[in-house]
Amino acid sequence: MMIYTVECSFADPHSEAEWNAFYSLDKLPALISVSGFHTSQRFKALSAGCPVYLALHSIDSLDTLTGEEYIQKGGGNFARWQQHITDWHRNLYEGIERAPAVGETEYLVLSTTGPQPLRGLGLTPFAMRAVAMEKFPEQRWLAKAGRDMIGDIGHLPDDVHVYAPMTPQLTNGDDVASASAR
Repeated sequence: MMIYTVECSFADPHSEAEWNAFYSLDKLPALISVSGFHTSQRFKALSAGCPVYLALHSIDSLDTLTGEEYIQKGGGNFARWQQHITDWHRNLYEGIERAPAVGETEYLVLSTTGPQPLRGLGLTPFAMRAVAMEKFPEQRWLAKAGRDMIGDIGHLPDDVHVYAPMTPQLTNGDDVASASAR
């Protein structure tokens, strides 16, 4: 499996709440219903210097994103908001099989300079390498952190970006059925 990331900011505060509702309540469930999608979760950045929104998906491969089912159910659907979406980036990473589920009392923490900034916070980083789409940043390290582990977000190293979950991690119904059968 691979990690598919989608990042962006949104430039219209008047429609941002409606866009967020669409993405979290309609788009994520549509994506997780696509064969080859295993998990999906959305995050909002608490630190500066990165796109405001991040979605992490565990998928089978690049073929999942080029298939007809993805195009019909999950690809696109942004026409109404496209003019307001800025700083949009998509990447496909290998290195970890499944995106971690980040609970409401946790943060997702990312770095592109290496694992050291995350280790310095007492976290266990996992390395990912970009293999498709923009391929930038080429490498990323991610970790989960309890909210009590992260101090003043404004005083973290420049390359450390902290995200709060906007949604619980959704899982594909097939994954849940196969896990409960074990």
